[in-house]
Amino acid sequence: MSIDAPRRLRIWRWLHTWSSLACTLFLLMLCLTGLPLIFHDEIDAWFDTPARVPPAREAAAPRDVDAMAARVREQYPRRDIRFIVWLDEPHQYRFGLSPGAPGQKPFALVDARGPVVTGEAWSEKDWRHGGPMALLLRLHTDMLLGMPGSLILAVMGALLLVSLVSGVALYGGFMRKTPFGTVRKGRSRLLRMLDLHNLLGMVLLVWLTVVGLSGAINTLDSFVFGAWREHAASRQLAAPPPGPPVARPLQAAVDLARRTLPERDVSFLALPGSLFSSDGACTVFMQGRTPLTRHLLQPVVVRIADGALLDADPPPWYMWLLEGSRPLHFGNYAGLPLKLIWALLDLAAIAVLVTGLYLYLPRRRGPGAAARG
Repeated sequence: MSIDAPRRLRIWRWLHTWSSLACTLFLLMLCLTGLPLIFHDEIDAWFDTPARVPPAREAAAPRDVDAMAARVREQYPRRDIRFIVWLDEPHQYRFGLSPGAPGQKPFALVDARGPVVTGEAWSEKDWRHGGPMALLLRLHTDMLLGMPGSLILAVMGALLLVSLVSGVALYGGFMRKTPFGTVRKGRSRLLRMLDLHNLLGMVLLVWLTVVGLSGAINTLDSFVFGAWREHAASRQLAAPPPGPPVARPLQAAVDLARRTLPERDVSFLALPGSLFSSDGACTVFMQGRTPLTRHLLQPVVVRIADGALLDADPPPWYMWLLEGSRPLHFGNYAGLPLKLIWALLDLAAIAVLVTGLYLYLPRRRGPGAAARG
């Protein structure tokens, strides 16, 4: 049974109104916290004072991964190493640790040339100790609620897509009578605000869809890596029995990954049992050398017992979908120019959300408000 045009219009208007109202405050929070996060690299570099490396340490031979891991375990004997990140600075590494006592930070910063653990454990994403940017990141990703917060934001992303689709349907009906981009300046302020809201929404349609969809995908990272761990574990079960053990398994895994994918560089190493690797194997994630492939990590899975290569194939599609969504969400593909464009679009999105609230709230104050508009 077909639906007549007036009823169809009422359905679209109802969907647009309530899907927008349900997610507007969440989206405002995401836009406001996301604006400085677009420039988090530049802000971190601005506040970060590079440590002066003594000449004796400059000349020292760097230790291998296993030696650094042994020293970290000495300093934190009750905490497990979960992953090791290769930082941009030469010979600098970040060791991710299992949770410790309240107030302990989850990272250790390591210099391979000198005292292996330089000072206290160091945190970038622990919002209680990592400073304002870390707090903004936690607000933006899970509202300080962990997994429940991430799932709530995923639902808000879905509601955003509903509001965009319904908004396009409503504006399509409006354009049958007026040209695209019309702002009726001679009418009431409320009507001008409606036209401006509609116009900005249409101009930002593609960007809002991309950012909303990529943001929703990013909230599912633990599920994506969990599925990939199951995939890696199945490959491990199908592998031949282990051979003789290797003396330095972590460094052996890194060397094997470099030989297997010589056109890529090491991004980070995940140890057995962490979120990024299955039990009994360590995974070396290799990054490309172009602005795009730098964000598309390819895992090399190595059995920890004997250093055997278990898997070096490109990851499943859902892994690269997640990894491609992360930099796309913040405009990190093309340096500062794209970030500036992303920031301007973010400000325009805030204007869309504010005008949407302005249009709705007067209607709630009395039946005559809408008529006056």
